[in-house]
Amino acid sequence: MISIDKILPLKTVSALLVGTSRKTRIVSVSALILAAVAFGAAGVAPMAPDAANLPVRSISETLALPDLAAQISALEQQSQEFIREEKIRPGDTLGALLGRLGVDDGAAASFIKSDSTARAVMQLQAGKRVQVQTDADGSLKWLTASIPDSASGSLKNLVVKRDGDYFKAIQTAADMEKRVEMHSGVIRSSLFAATDTAQLPDNVAKQIVDMFATDLDFASDLQRGDRFNVVYETFYQNGEFVRAGRILAGEFTNAGRTYRSVWFDDPATRDGGGYYSFDGKSLKKAFLKSPLEFSRISSGFSMRMHPISGQWKRHEGVDFAAASGTPIRAAGDGVVDFVGGQNGYGNVVVVKHWSNYSTAYAHMSHFGKNLRKGMKVAQGDVIGYVGTTGWSTGPHLHYEFRINNRPHDPLAVDIPNAQPLAGNERQRFQGVASDMLHRFALLSPADVNPKLASR
Repeated sequence: MISIDKILPLKTVSALLVGTSRKTRIVSVSALILAAVAFGAAGVAPMAPDAANLPVRSISETLALPDLAAQISALEQQSQEFIREEKIRPGDTLGALLGRLGVDDGAAASFIKSDSTARAVMQLQAGKRVQVQTDADGSLKWLTASIPDSASGSLKNLVVKRDGDYFKAIQTAADMEKRVEMHSGVIRSSLFAATDTAQLPDNVAKQIVDMFATDLDFASDLQRGDRFNVVYETFYQNGEFVRAGRILAGEFTNAGRTYRSVWFDDPATRDGGGYYSFDGKSLKKAFLKSPLEFSRISSGFSMRMHPISGQWKRHEGVDFAAASGTPIRAAGDGVVDFVGGQNGYGNVVVVKHWSNYSTAYAHMSHFGKNLRKGMKVAQGDVIGYVGTTGWSTGPHLHYEFRINNRPHDPLAVDIPNAQPLAGNERQRFQGVASDMLHRFALLSPADVNPKLASR
């Protein structure tokens, strides 16, 4: 071990301490002792093996430089292809669009102008996207765009593709991504002003009106400060908005009362489902007020002089005057109980509904296609056409609404809602309703606690 007097002479240490305070002397001695310990540790630490004695081997290798000329030649022999995308601009011509896309191909332009399918490219609205692939000379390999499908209200993909020296154009169904979006709004002046502010598509705004039309008159009942929440489907293709779909749930607060509706899928129905209140009651009326879309009432449910017999007799239905051939719709879901001729009724159809309700439609010119006894019909299905068969003095529909086979005035009776959900369907509905209530909670401000209206 190395002592401090071997590092610094004792006289030197003493000299350092002369004339200093006791505290200073203690600190100075401590520092010297620590330095001595560190130096001693360094002095006794074992040394590593002599690096000079380790074996050393040199490796040398000649690397061939790449042949840049050969690489350039190979690249020149390969065909270069380019993919470009452009949006349709207002006032665009086909030539202007192809020019921005880098297409320099007269044959392709001529084909697009002349082919009935490919010509749809020229009818695209501003903002729609078009993609092409060309070679280095600008010859078109393929062109693709999404075009509206007027039949389904959706989209189709249009592809114009080179096939040798010719072109072909095909249309395929678009593969769209379905999303669920949520929005809320506050009435300041009108519903449509509020939906515009909330950036809701027009068809969603119209669905809000249809959904709550039985509870609210949107022309007179709205008040400043009324609120709405809506959850609806949207469809996108390649990240681009295509269209809005069905409202999945809606909530409208008017004068402190809240009305709610939720869509529930039911593949067994014609519409694929329907709207329900959150307690599982259908919001769809079980029966239409009128089986004809365009008509006028020519005779009500009352006592009258029979136009043929001349006797006073109770008229047990409502007559809707309409032109011969006007379609007659089933007033509600049910099963055809009778179809055929029946005395003064002429050609008549009777439909049985749930809970002992039935409806009768008389004086038809002819029946709906393939209509037969035992067939299921849905509300709104065409079951026949207006005529003047039986005891009739002119073309009209005689419509009867029966409860337990007794006629009632269809214009005065309290029309019930459709059957409520039950069993497994009700359990499945509760899951859907719970999810929508959670979404409404996210949309509604914390300080709003409106009274929930019964529907």
